[in-house]
Amino acid sequence: MKIMTCPLNGPRNISEFSYGGEVRQRPAPGAAPEAVADYLFLKDNRAGITREWWCHVPTSYWFIAERDVVSDRILRTYPPSELITGEAGQ
Repeated sequence: MKIMTCPLNGPRNISEFSYGGEVRQRPAPGAAPEAVADYLFLKDNRAGITREWWCHVPTSYWFIAERDVVSDRILRTYPPSELITGEAGQ
């Protein structure tokens, strides 16, 4: 059984979580349609460590996980407030 540590609820079975995609900078309001399309549909998909959005489904709590996509090892999890400070909408 694979375990992920939720910053709010502690260690939980991975089946309680839903993947939300890479953490990336949103385009500015009024950005060109091409920039919005790139944000929505193009992903980096690089080997190595990446920051990802995850949701603990039973509590609807969204947080960030740093994961090595090569080994599928979760290195750390933390609330979004650690990464996003004072910049709404990221």
